[in-house]
Amino acid sequence: MSSIHKEIQHQTANAIAELYGTTMSPADVQVQETKKEFTGDFTVVIFPVTRFSKKSPQVTADEVGKYLVNAIPAIKSYDIVQGFLNLLFNDAFWYKYLQTFGNEWEQAAEKQTIMVEYSSPNTNKPLHLGHIRNNLLGYSVAEILKARGHYVIKANLINDRGIHICKSMLAWMKFGNGETPETFGMKGDHLVGKYYVEFDKALKGEIYELETLGTYTKEEAAKHAPLMLEAQEMLQKWEAGDPETRRIWEMMNGWVYKGFEETYKSLGVDFDKFYYESQTYLLGKDIVNEGLEKGVFTKREDGSVWIDLTDEGLDEKLVLRKDGTSVYITQDMGTITNRFSEFALNRMIYVVGNEQEYHFKVLKLIFKKFGVKWWNDLFHLSYGMVELPSGKMKSREGTVVDADDLIVEMLETSEKQTKELGKIEGLSETEQKELFRKIGMAALKFYILKADPKKQMMFDPKESIDFMGFTGPFIQYTYTRIRSIFRKAETDGIAVSGNYTDTNHILGLEKELLRLLYRKDSVLYEAEVNLSPALVANYVYDLAKTYNKFYHDHKVLGEPDENTRNFRLALSDKTAHTILACTKLLGIELPEKM
Repeated sequence: MSSIHKEIQHQTANAIAELYGTTMSPADVQVQETKKEFTGDFTVVIFPVTRFSKKSPQVTADEVGKYLVNAIPAIKSYDIVQGFLNLLFNDAFWYKYLQTFGNEWEQAAEKQTIMVEYSSPNTNKPLHLGHIRNNLLGYSVAEILKARGHYVIKANLINDRGIHICKSMLAWMKFGNGETPETFGMKGDHLVGKYYVEFDKALKGEIYELETLGTYTKEEAAKHAPLMLEAQEMLQKWEAGDPETRRIWEMMNGWVYKGFEETYKSLGVDFDKFYYESQTYLLGKDIVNEGLEKGVFTKREDGSVWIDLTDEGLDEKLVLRKDGTSVYITQDMGTITNRFSEFALNRMIYVVGNEQEYHFKVLKLIFKKFGVKWWNDLFHLSYGMVELPSGKMKSREGTVVDADDLIVEMLETSEKQTKELGKIEGLSETEQKELFRKIGMAALKFYILKADPKKQMMFDPKESIDFMGFTGPFIQYTYTRIRSIFRKAETDGIAVSGNYTDTNHILGLEKELLRLLYRKDSVLYEAEVNLSPALVANYVYDLAKTYNKFYHDHKVLGEPDENTRNFRLALSDKTAHTILACTKLLGIELPEKM
């Protein structure tokens, strides 16, 4: 919260004490930015004050307004709209604000240790469009938390074992003829994904044959198909530590990890800690035993272990199968206990699709029943599906929208549109290629992150790269426009000075930019509270859009009055710094020229 917000709260509390002989905590005084359609900069919500004044909102607002004008010299005037007291600050306040504007983010009062888990791919297929949203969202949330001063651990739990991995392994053994990513000329994750699809096609053929013979129903045939039985046998061998099965598993997973690494590099995301399901899937069984002793869990006659959550509005949930093997919730119970112990976490954030909302509700309630102090520090950042105009994504049928393919498409679209608009003049071939990459990835990232994470979204590659739309490239264009002003000033020998006085009246669009800059830290705070990069994305777009209007209507370098020119250069510089800081949180790179 800014110092002026605190000052307004403090002086309003003083006004209530002096005018009405009672106390109100400054923290309870509601101060917000004045809406654009009204005159003013900051607004005090008066309705809560009327219980002390015993007067109408209009009269109360007028009395408090007169007090604040005398108490805070920077207030030029006030206006009352129903129960809202709108305070207009003088130009001297805004001149001083710009001169003291800091490029650093305001830090949280209490620093925390927070783990953000995202990506969490399976090693039987390449990353797809849904993974792109997951990775970009997780990375950006982590960067937002870091900007607020928290110690953040970016974690990736890789699902590297299970029946789905065995399906790809078995198909490779049967149909692969020993091919490798090098011999086939394909990224390792794509090659393994290819055999996942091959397994599914062959399995469907076997199911059809068994069903046609009339021996089994379709559902029964899926269980008795030879390929499925072989895959299950392979999983049992893996769990038993069979050397040959483990060798093939390690080899194929190695191909996939190398492929993932390339995709992560293209996306510009990173991790501090990798976990592997093969190393964690046995965790949690001790917790199950402890839960049985404490009466948190119950064992049924068949040996399976359950938790009853009907008192929490849910149902009964299996935590251990009758054969003693773990389910996902068992593993998560073990890993989260270890993480809180290893890192002394204050918060654990899981970035996972909304189809897993029930799972994380159960996980949280299990620890509530255990009575651990951190049960309410588990957060599920649930996000909606991503679709393309062509329809939903599917993996087993081979129609998945691969992340790599989409990235290539974005770079190709970027190159085509950038060349058509003539934005490559004077750039070398290497510089052009780098520009196409930055524009294409900015288009992808901004389009994904500007949407509310909780909502399902449609990603339109062509729309995302519009240079004059609600897009990443538009924000990049605005930044390079500002940077070009300072390059031209240097070329033309115009001195760029931060020296200006408050003698000139601040015009409308100048004031809009100043008010937007003022919002910077409150936007980051709201983004942290809501775990929403969309708030940052929409804010930086508003800032870029407003600057373009300002640039269109007012001269900067061409302004003949030196004082006004220096003020506008300072305003431009602070705008550029803020755009750069915001886009960094979104993982977007800004070119110097375009």
